[in-house]
Amino acid sequence: MFTGDAYVDHPSFGAAVIGRVMESEGLKIAIVPQPNWRDDLRDFKKLGVPKLFFAVTAGNMDSMVNHYTANKRLRSTDAYTPGNKAGYRPDYATIVYSNILKKLYPDSPIIIGGIEASLRRFTHYDYWSDSLKPSILFDSKADMLVYGMGEKPVKAIISELQQGKNIKQIKNIPQTAYLSNENRKNENSVNLHSHKECVNDKHKYAENFKVIETESNKYDGKTLIQEVDGKYLIVNPQNKPLTEQELDSIYELPFTYLPHPKYNQKGDIPAYEMIKYSINIHRGCFGGCSFCTISAHQGKFTSSRSEKSILQEVDKIKSLPNFKGHITDLGGPSANMYKMEGINMQQCKKCTRPSCIYPSICNNLNIDHSKITNLYIKVENIEGIKKVSIGSGIRHDLIYKNKQEKYTKSGKNYIKQFIIHNVSGRLKVAPEHTEKKVLDLIRKPEFEQFQKLQDDFNSINSKYYFNQQLIPYFISNLPGCSL
Repeated sequence: MFTGDAYVDHPSFGAAVIGRVMESEGLKIAIVPQPNWRDDLRDFKKLGVPKLFFAVTAGNMDSMVNHYTANKRLRSTDAYTPGNKAGYRPDYATIVYSNILKKLYPDSPIIIGGIEASLRRFTHYDYWSDSLKPSILFDSKADMLVYGMGEKPVKAIISELQQGKNIKQIKNIPQTAYLSNENRKNENSVNLHSHKECVNDKHKYAENFKVIETESNKYDGKTLIQEVDGKYLIVNPQNKPLTEQELDSIYELPFTYLPHPKYNQKGDIPAYEMIKYSINIHRGCFGGCSFCTISAHQGKFTSSRSEKSILQEVDKIKSLPNFKGHITDLGGPSANMYKMEGINMQQCKKCTRPSCIYPSICNNLNIDHSKITNLYIKVENIEGIKKVSIGSGIRHDLIYKNKQEKYTKSGKNYIKQFIIHNVSGRLKVAPEHTEKKVLDLIRKPEFEQFQKLQDDFNSINSKYYFNQQLIPYFISNLPGCSL
């Protein structure tokens, strides 16, 4: 596996997770972090030909987001590199790594994955070149793409290859995409506008996006097909959400929670320093904000770990060097969606709403905060734990049931516990904007919801003599904004 990040054996790093999953399947995997693409390519050659396939990821971030600011200025740092040094991965890293491997080893299958591949699986707008680019499969020359969270697809691919199948014969694994010479349309597929049509007509590109978002948010999505220069991009539907047991099994893998020892004298890896004492408790987000890509990668349906699994991970983190007793996050895409799912899942399976909480909270959604409140308390009561902070943002609109009724009962208990015990000094929330016209376009609640939270925050801080800050996140220049 070739990755654009330094190697950190922690479940917050995708390369480490997929590496450990492959290892758990009885395989040996060699991980080559930040290979040098400028020299004689020795990093790509030193381990020879793999028995199954080459895996390629740009790392935990899209390489272009990693390299450039919104003003298209080159960043001088890279949080995923020792010493915070820039320049250790190329622009469009997935394409560069994959093309090098295809040239050196034309007969070895190449499978691409990670955020960069996942979010570029269809025709996509590339901000840095100000152009529409085709699926990254086309430019990378890879044989297959894994989108979203890759554990299940990777296991399925390994199983098929071990049975003697050629990569070109593997067609139907969920959460994978490939290029075909024929349109494999059937009753469970949708033909999108071709890449050429999208380039010529932005309305057709927008129509594609709507279909892609709708299918990504379904429990049972359809196969999506797009013609690209005479070939057909086939994107299989997503897997069902992981069960609690499946998610727990990933976090039971033998992570060391440390960077590789080869970095010991090379300076800290800032991305690791930020998350080394944090714990991921669930995946997925049903918020459906229209500017966000979580649903396109992790999906709308949440998968939560068991309390037992989380408490076991706390014990592992307690034994790490230099741990002083502060767990810096029990979080996920939205910290307080833990254990929240549909009350009647049959109803959820028919639903195509992009958001379960906008324009109002779905009556079929369980928004009980008691399980996550109890989890915070249990972790705090573990011997050796002095403080539990929640570093992920919370969805404050899940705490207030509607405009008339101020709280749900469990929401009231949660916000009190949270503000008194689980703020590190600053509480981050994201109202995103203040104006209703804009908030409606981005599927966010009215600004009064944030003001309610601010009142409660100030009231509790005043009562307990806390000097804590509330940090609201805002985005300027959203669609619908005027000067």
